[in-house]
Amino acid sequence: MQRVVFMGTPDYATTILKGLLRSNDFEVVGVFTQEDKKVGRKQILTPPHIKKYILDNDLDIPIFQPKRLSEVDANKNIKSLKPDFIVVAAYGQILPLDILNIAPCINLHASILPKYRGASPIQDAIKNMEKYSGVTAMKMEEGLDCGDILGISYIKIDGMDAPSLFDKLSILASELSIKVLKEYENICAIKQNELKTNYSKKITKSDGLVVLDDAKKVYAKYLAYIFWPGIFLESGLKLKEISLLEDSSKNKGGEILSIEKEFIVVGCKKGTLKIKQVQPSSKKQMNVLDYIRGKRLGVGDSLF
Repeated sequence: MQRVVFMGTPDYATTILKGLLRSNDFEVVGVFTQEDKKVGRKQILTPPHIKKYILDNDLDIPIFQPKRLSEVDANKNIKSLKPDFIVVAAYGQILPLDILNIAPCINLHASILPKYRGASPIQDAIKNMEKYSGVTAMKMEEGLDCGDILGISYIKIDGMDAPSLFDKLSILASELSIKVLKEYENICAIKQNELKTNYSKKITKSDGLVVLDDAKKVYAKYLAYIFWPGIFLESGLKLKEISLLEDSSKNKGGEILSIEKEFIVVGCKKGTLKIKQVQPSSKKQMNVLDYIRGKRLGVGDSLF
């Protein structure tokens, strides 16, 4: 049975860990994850998803949470576990060379590399209206997501939002990790094409700003950022529940075109959106019909 040190933080990583734990070919001898963080208005100290899973299920796996992997103790702890492989999935830190040299380090990155290296590949694939997404298993080296490719699994995005695609890709990653580890010695790794590289930057709150120019692009951004940061107009009004009605008509951006029983239709310069729920600045989410009544807006008025 081969020994695996696993590094990961969110639920995506937890799903991959579960697959390794179910396998009879591998023993997870240690898990490295990020430090506990204060969450919410009350700043409650909260463990990462993967740590919570291990503790809730009373699993006998040592948990390590170094602030930085460059710490001497991090290196010593990994060496002491004598891993045959180090498997990494959304860990949140770049591995230094001294750790990369301990054992083969395999990263399960949630994109079809070399496209969308970096922090937010799933959101970028949806936002940019890609037809396919996937998971790449790569042999890690110094640098960001630039190692040789060991295997790829694909999936059609087909209108999924980011949380749904996360879930699908985590299952693909779990299956791919087992295949790659079992066949590692027989795999001929492929170098990434550096000419086709794209980088996905870390998402910020300001990325959620939308201009009602293109309904299809606004809807794609809504699906990508539905979990966080959401999408909002320059006025601060958040669009909480929307759908794409059509993507070709010509309109005045933001104009209310019709008021229906449960939604309104709003024009973009290209295309139209159905809007059901909104959230004004510093207020609770509400039905859009209540919002426009309060603002005394009607057909022909602007939602801005």
